[in-house]
Formats: sequence, C-alpha cells, structure tokens
Amino acid sequence: MIELVNLSKSFGRGKAGVVVAQNVTAQFQFGRSIALLGRNGAGKSTLLQMISGTQSPDQGRIIRHGTVSWPVGFAGSFHGELTGAQNTRFLARVYGADTHELQQFVDDFAELGAQFHKPYRTYSSGMRSRLAFGISMGIAFDTYLIDEVTSVGDAAFREKSTALLEERLRTSGAIVVSHGKRVLRRLCDCAAILERGSLTFYDDLEEAIALHEKRLLS
Repeated sequence: MIELVNLSKSFGRGKAGVVVAQNVTAQFQFGRSIALLGRNGAGKSTLLQMISGTQSPDQGRIIRHGTVSWPVGFAGSFHGELTGAQNTRFLARVYGADTHELQQFVDDFAELGAQFHKPYRTYSSGMRSRLAFGISMGIAFDTYLIDEVTSVGDAAFREKSTALLEERLRTSGAIVVSHGKRVLRRLCDCAAILERGSLTFYDDLEEAIALHEKRLLS
C-alpha cells in the first residue's frame, strides 16, 4: 500500500503556476491496478515521481509499504556515460537482483541490439523507455509505476510490453498513466482522477473514464 498524507506540490505562481497536489490524503491499495487520469499538465508524471521518491513534495509525506518501482519511462534513473548493460547491472545490485539474469532478460526483451552496449546518452527517447521498461519488468516490485511506456515502439513491441505487464500484475499492483483507453481497460481495475490539486478515487473504471472525457470537452 502507498499512503499520501497531506501531500502538497506546486510549480510557479499566479496564472502560470501549476498545482499538482493540495493537501492530498489518499491510499493506493496493494494489489490494485489504478489508472491515473487527468488533463495534460495536471501533474500525473510529477505525482508518480514523488511516489517513487525521485522528486520531493513541498509538504506532506508518502509512506510506502512494500517495494515500488521508479516511473517506467522516466530517464532520471540512468547514468548517461554508462552503457545500457552497465546501467542494468548497477540497478540489479541496488535492488538485490541477479546481475547476469537481469542483463540477459533486458538484452532479450528491449531489442536494443548493439546499442545495449553503448552509452545511455546516445539513446533515443524510445530506446531509453524500452531499457527502463525492460529493467523494471525484470525486477519484482510490489507496485509498478507506469508512465506511457506501452506507447513505445511498433505494434508488435507494444503488444509484447502490455502482455508482459499483464503477467506481472497478476501478483503486483500498479499505477498507470496512459492516454490509451484500451491499455487502461486491459490493465486497470479502478481509477483516480488528478484535477487541480485534488485526487479522487473511483472503484468503477468506466465511470472515471467517462467523467475524465467529459471534463476534457468542457
């Protein structure tokens, strides 16, 4: 379970400012796969980064019960001068995974070819996301944070990624950000809408999607 306690985060001031969270208290229950919905710029990716610990809130606390992945697709986890393989081995040691097994898994899954052994700074955004996704899926987490990563690559790679994530979610939970309703319906069983600093949970995924789409039209 992940608990948000009086969480606040904002950027800028006045009309140009963005309020991501304003005194938000909420719980993400273990084993649930939650679609995180919200307008563009609402702060969904920032919220995932705060939950993972890669970004700090202005106020409040985040309590993590169990292991939580970094936001898959987020580039901040990797060192630019290390190769993809070296970054993989480094994160394996950090999370207590077998370095050889994880490197083999990522090499096979991410389909980076020779680029896997070249510096991360030379990667395209798509390659970076595939590396991040491969490492995350190769390490067992209680909760996976997924940020648009299933949109990476061609149709065959997207299907492979979604199928693997489905397999992982049989024993783990997730918080998923995606513009693809098909992906959300395939992976998630409930939802939360981030709107102007407030976070509202919905047990009914379809109700949340309908409300979110209605707000986008208003």
